[in-house]
Amino acid sequence: MKGQPISIIVPAKNEAGQITRVLDRIIAAVRSPCEILVVVDSGDDPTVAVARGYAVAEPRVRCLISEYGPGPANAIRYGIDLARAAVAVVTMADDSDDARQIDDLAALVERGVVVAAASRYAPGGQQVGGPILKRTLSRLAGRSLRALARAGTSDATNSFKAYSTSFIRDVGIDSRHGFTIGIELTAKARRLRRPVAELPTVWVDRSAGESGFRLLAWLPAYLRWYAFCFGRRLTVAQVRARGDHAQAGPRQADPDAMAAGLM
Repeated sequence: MKGQPISIIVPAKNEAGQITRVLDRIIAAVRSPCEILVVVDSGDDPTVAVARGYAVAEPRVRCLISEYGPGPANAIRYGIDLARAAVAVVTMADDSDDARQIDDLAALVERGVVVAAASRYAPGGQQVGGPILKRTLSRLAGRSLRALARAGTSDATNSFKAYSTSFIRDVGIDSRHGFTIGIELTAKARRLRRPVAELPTVWVDRSAGESGFRLLAWLPAYLRWYAFCFGRRLTVAQVRARGDHAQAGPRQADPDAMAAGLM
C-alpha cells in the first residue's frame, strides 16, 4: 500500500447490477489505505443488499443510508460528512470513471490542492458516449471557466474529483440537488484563490442501467455556480455567508479513527 488514507464516496441509486463491478475495480486499482462508502437514498434500494453482501468479505466497504434526503447531492454530502480521511474522492456507481486514477487524484490533494479534477476536456482526456447536449454544455462550461475564470480545471462539472475534507468543512456544501457539488466546490476554491488541479481522464458512458442525470432540472444550479466562479477574492466567512443553507457543525476527521479504521 502507498499514500495517505482516502475516503472514497460512491453515491448509488438502483445500481445493484453495477455496484459489484465498480467495487471490484476500485479494490483492484487503489493502492492507498482506504474506506469505500456506498451511499444510497433508502434501505429498500436493491443496491443495499449487494453492497452489504460485498462488505462481508471486504471490510473496507461500508454501505450507508443517507439521512439527508434523496438525490445524489445529498448522498455525496452524507458520505463526505462521515468520511474519516483527510482526502475524499467522489466517483460514480455507473462504472463511467477510471478507478485507476483515484490514487493520483488523492496524491494531488496530499500535495496541497483542495480540488483535484479528473478532466475529460484536458489534453489527453476524452468523453465516450453520453447525450450530445450534455456533452456540449459541459465542455463549453469547463473550457470557458478555465480560460476566463482561471478555475484551474477544464472540467468543473465532472463529479469525479478528489477533495481536501478540511476545505469542504471550511466552506460547506450548499448543493441539495443533482451533481452540482463538483462545480460548486471548484467555484468556491476559485473565489478563495485556493489551488485546483486536474488530470486527463477517459470517461465512458454507462453500458447498462438508466442514468439519473436531469439536465434541464439542474441547469439553474449549474448556472449559479458557473457565475460564482467569477469575481474578486473572498474570505471563507464570505463564501459561507453566500450559501443558501446553514451548515451543521462540521464533523472533524479523527486521526485515531483513520489509523484504526483505514490502515
